[in-house]
Amino acid sequence: MKTVPERIAALRAAMKEAGVDGFLIPSSDPHMSEYLPDSYQARSWFSGFNGSVGTLAVTADAAALWVDGRYFIQAERQLEDSGITLMRMAQPGVPTVEEYCGKVLPENGVLGLCGLTASCGLVRGVQKELDAKKGTIKTLNLEDELW
Repeated sequence: MKTVPERIAALRAAMKEAGVDGFLIPSSDPHMSEYLPDSYQARSWFSGFNGSVGTLAVTADAAALWVDGRYFIQAERQLEDSGITLMRMAQPGVPTVEEYCGKVLPENGVLGLCGLTASCGLVRGVQKELDAKKGTIKTLNLEDELW
């Protein structure tokens, strides 16, 4: 799995096997550290974006990465030809990660995420959006299995 598209394809295959419709990979570790140890760099490995902050969302047919204004130019360059859509946080018309998940997941959809790296705020926000479609969150650690 040398290229980002190959890594995303492998993640999608693992998602299908695990029975999840989407998967979130935030830039985080269990301590919500500012500087992440190498063992928590899954978002960077899957997306090819090596900025310190971002959240990757992957579904069966789409992938998107949210970054803040510090990283717009860098992310644009690093995501080129990756198949990942750049989401410029806090810009007009750009949904939040939570809104996006609520929109793209199907009715009764299941969103996977690692319970060690997703903050309580992120989980609550996503679940609030999924409630309208009777969606659920499943905690699992697909990223470590693949990289």
